[in-house]
Amino acid sequence: MDRLLKNARSSGSLNLSNRSLSEIPDEVYRNLEGIGGADDKWWEAVELQKLILAHNSIELLKEDIRNLSCLAVLNLSHNSLSQLPAAIGELPQLKMLDVSHNSILTIPEEIGSAASLVKFDCSNNQLKELPSSLGRCLELSDLKGSNNLIASLPEDLANCSKLSKLDMEGNKLTVISENTISSWTVLTELNASKNMLNGIPVGIGGLSRLIRLDLHQNRISSIPSSIIGCHSLAEFYLGSDTYCTFQTQFRNNNISIIPVEIGELSRLGTLDLQSNQLKEYPVEACKLSLLVLNLSNNSLSGLPPEMGKMTSLRKLLLSGNPLRTLRSSLVTGPTPALLRFLRSRLSEGEDSEATSTSKKDIVAMATRLSITSKEDGG
Repeated sequence: MDRLLKNARSSGSLNLSNRSLSEIPDEVYRNLEGIGGADDKWWEAVELQKLILAHNSIELLKEDIRNLSCLAVLNLSHNSLSQLPAAIGELPQLKMLDVSHNSILTIPEEIGSAASLVKFDCSNNQLKELPSSLGRCLELSDLKGSNNLIASLPEDLANCSKLSKLDMEGNKLTVISENTISSWTVLTELNASKNMLNGIPVGIGGLSRLIRLDLHQNRISSIPSSIIGCHSLAEFYLGSDTYCTFQTQFRNNNISIIPVEIGELSRLGTLDLQSNQLKEYPVEACKLSLLVLNLSNNSLSGLPPEMGKMTSLRKLLLSGNPLRTLRSSLVTGPTPALLRFLRSRLSEGEDSEATSTSKKDIVAMATRLSITSKEDGG
């Protein structure tokens, strides 16, 4: 321990993770002052900037943490904390705070004074809400609050215009307000899966940089046509887990229609719509260059032949649908074989249409000839 503390005095970084600590050593709160002997070059000492205390049994973070005024990284994940001190807001250089996997009940409002905060992970705690003061952390770009008991997001989060990653999986959210989502214009990843969301805000269409959108296992019944604005979207998850436990079985999306606008998402590679109420897959969505398409456990009775043109597909999942027009061996077999079959259906349809058109042309021509001959005879 002494060697670690001494090295930290010169490096500015201290890692005390996995050391069965029940409390933080007082030397740490004193910014390592007094560490080392008379031979140490005190003028070469640096302020503590990085403190890693993960995977211990620490129950308390003292207000004395304010003494570490140059601290930029603080990791207290996987401990036994039930609260954070108000002094957490007195760390002006703090950029990364990880307090995940504790038993924290509330985050102090003072955190809003940590103006340099860029990444905040408070996942896997017992939080019922996030403090509205987080909206004062204008540099915040990565917020992770998954697996808590949070029922709503504070409106002031709309001020965090630099937010690029938001993970709120496994909470009790019923809505994401239009005001907040329309403010997150640089958002690239949004995970609000395993919540109680009743819908997708129309403002989602303003997120032109959004790459990954995970809303699986909610109560969503429709996809807004504004989704067309998500030009960068590469992964879209709206399915429901078929193996849900009793406690989570009410969390099921029930989407019945895919909006035709989804066919304009040229970068979309993964689309998961398993366990919804889809009755058809729109022809317009066959323009997508998907790699993975999960339509299992829906109410599809057939597939459009145009789907055969989706040659980029590597995995097409269709089990659990009443597909009466397809042999089961095709449904459960390799995706390329199914696509070839659908293309053959498309060719047959085109040939049939061409033949029908040809017949109509012949009839029309014969009619014209008949009329002409009658006129000549007359």
